[in-house]
This record gives sequence, structure tokens and C-alpha cells, in this order.
Amino acid sequence: MNVPAPATAPAGFAPAATEEHATAQPGNPDDRATKRQRVLEILDAKGHDSMLLTSHTALTWYLDGSRMHISLAGDPIAALLVDRSGEHLITFNNEAERLAAEELPPGVELHMVPWHGQLTDAVGALAGPGEPLAEAAVAAELRAARQPMLPGESARYARLCADAARAMTDVLSRATPETTEFEVASALAARIVAAGAEPLVLLCSGSSRSAFRHPLATHAPLGRRAMAVVCARRHGLVANVTRWVRFDVGTPEELDAEERIAAVEADIFAATVPGATLGGIFAEIQAAYARHGFGADQWTLHHQGGPAGYAGRDPRATAATGDVVVPNQTFTWNPSGPGVKIEDTVQLTVAGTTVLTLDPRWPASDVNGLPRPLTLQL
Repeated sequence: MNVPAPATAPAGFAPAATEEHATAQPGNPDDRATKRQRVLEILDAKGHDSMLLTSHTALTWYLDGSRMHISLAGDPIAALLVDRSGEHLITFNNEAERLAAEELPPGVELHMVPWHGQLTDAVGALAGPGEPLAEAAVAAELRAARQPMLPGESARYARLCADAARAMTDVLSRATPETTEFEVASALAARIVAAGAEPLVLLCSGSSRSAFRHPLATHAPLGRRAMAVVCARRHGLVANVTRWVRFDVGTPEELDAEERIAAVEADIFAATVPGATLGGIFAEIQAAYARHGFGADQWTLHHQGGPAGYAGRDPRATAATGDVVVPNQTFTWNPSGPGVKIEDTVQLTVAGTTVLTLDPRWPASDVNGLPRPLTLQL
């Protein structure tokens, strides 16, 4: 099956132009007010007057999409002190001008330390009496505060997820057996960056490397079958998607495994309902592998996903994770088996589960009412 490229897309692997996302910008005042109230409720419950946010996940969530990084591999370039009087962003003097001009939401006070200093140097004077509550001390409470997505961030997330899915279609529909894994990864990166996002994870494996579940790209050609994975971040939110392409009809074993892994995922979606715990869903994941012929130990060979949003997984689900599923929460489950994997970012609403990483051009089948991706056959 050939997937037509958009009429505006250039040939080959050049990045396609993207539209301006004017209707889904960060810094929604109503969303920010709700987030502040959630943090104040944590302070009330803990008997503290201030909290210091220091991670990318917490900062981008609370500031509603502001970019707090320079290096994708580095620590945040700011810390945020939230107290009962307001919000105080501490950053280095060489970052302050740009943050104030381009990233800082209204009402947040900006404070500087020298570029060679420490962000925590300014905390004591700002916090007043009493030690600020450390982010690590309320990790579970902050996760719970992030889980129900608000209207503004839900709109931004849906746009990002659709862009990531379109990038996959644009790139993989142009691939050939001779295309290398690095060529796929670089073409995906170009499209993600052109969409105003950051490619946090880019994986690709051709037929010679299909045994690897986290395949960093190499110069190997795709061969007869390939997998690509993208985790793209924009305004702090991370979209996760996996797609497969093949250049023949597939073997009976591959077709059977693809159908069975989709059945495993369907069981996971059925278990992901408001009020369920992540640990309970994880137990269903373990049972689903055995139920669909993958073996009871398959879950031990790769993480299974979990809630998504301001982190790739927030958190990864395990048998010991007690977080409770709530409406408007987003998830990326990624069951996998030998030579197969399925992964999309979805949102759970009162109306049910909605697939966010969806491109109508990509071939799909209906599984329990949801469009689930098939392998693109070229």
C-alpha cells in the first residue's frame, strides 16, 4: 500500500513545511491558575509555605509550556520557587534576557545568579523563614497534579501528537529497502524540528537488527522490514509513536505476531479506566502476554509504558506503582514481542480513549473501536 504525500511536501527526505500553531500556544491563564491552586493544596497538606521546582517535567508543567533547557541532555537552566505570594524564577544571568522576552509567563518574577553560580544560591533570600519543600519530597503528589490534562495543554498535546504521526507517514512512505536507518532518523529529526519540537528519542531498525527493542540508528539499510520510533517534545509535552514499514507481503509468523501484539494492547486499553491503579493495569499486561501467546516472561524484556505528558512516561508502570488513573489523563503503552511492537499516545476522557498520534493517511484497522496502526506495506 502506498501512502500519498501531502501536496505541499517536497520529494525525497527534505522536511515538509508546517503550519503555525497559533491556536495551541502555551501559557493559558486559566490553566496556569489551576496549576498554581494544585501546588498550593500540596503546600497546605504538607504544612509548608513554599516549594522549589527543579526538574524539566515540573518546570514545564507549572509554567505551562515554557522551555527551560539549552542542551537536551543538560539540567534545566532555571529553578522556580512557588510560595503563597507568587512565583519566582531563578536563572543564570546569561539566560535571563531571552527567558524574559520569550518564555516567561506573565506574573512570574525573574531573579538572576551569575552564570558561574548555583541556582540554589538565591533561594534562601527569596524563601524567607523555613526551608522550601523539595520537589523530590512530593514527587507522587506532583505527578497526581499533572495527570488530569487541562484544556489548553490538551489542545497543544493533540497538535503535537498529530505532527509526530504525520512525520512518520511522510518519512516512511518514501523509504526503500536501500534507505539506511540513519537516513530515516535524520529525516524524522528534520520534520520534528521544523514543527517546532525537539526529537528526544529517534530509533530505527532494519530487518538485520529487528531483535533490538531500543535500536539506535546505524548505517545499515532497512532491508525488507523496518521499525521507527519518535519521542518529540514541544511546550514541555512529549509525544511517543512507533511505526513499521515493509517491502514485501510479510511472513505468516510476522502477520500473526502483529495481530497478537495488537490484542495485547487492546487488553491494556480495556484495563485503563478511571479508578484503576497502574499496578493493577500492569498485572493485566502480564496476563495479556500469556493470553495471546507471547509467554509469561515477555514483560521482563522491555518496559511497558505508562502515563505520558510532560515526561516520556510519568511514570513507567510497574507492579508496585500505586498511581490512580483519572479522566483526561494521557498514556503511552508500548507492548512488544520478538520483532513486534505497538505504540501510540492516547488520552482517556469521559467519552473513552482517543488516539492522539493519528494520521489518517496511515493504514489502520479497527480494534475494539480504536484505529490501530498496521504495518505500512510498500
